[in-house]
Amino acid sequence: MQRIYYYYAALIGFFGLFALLMAWHTLLSPSTKLPTALVLIISVGPLLLPFKGLLNRNLKSCTWMSYLSLPYFAHGVAEAYVNQVERPYALLEVLFSLLLCFGAGLFVYKAEKA
Repeated sequence: MQRIYYYYAALIGFFGLFALLMAWHTLLSPSTKLPTALVLIISVGPLLLPFKGLLNRNLKSCTWMSYLSLPYFAHGVAEAYVNQVERPYALLEVLFSLLLCFGAGLFVYKAEKA
């Protein structure tokens, strides 16, 4: 498989995860205990740190984006297990985080092979 397809998978995973988290915490199931802005800063903020490097296909940023997607995977698995009402959102979070992790990781792996 060509290397660019892994990059596209990482982008789909990133934008899907970003849109899901934004919609989940604002429209679909907003928190009643914490301010929405604080929840968005905590959940979406870390994704934005290596974002520019991901768009520029920087290998170091892609590696960090791959590492950064793993807590989202863990959160999605835990949320799917605990909360039955929000299980579809949590499973989508798992899907997008895995797509981001493997897409970015394989993009970097194929670059080092070439």
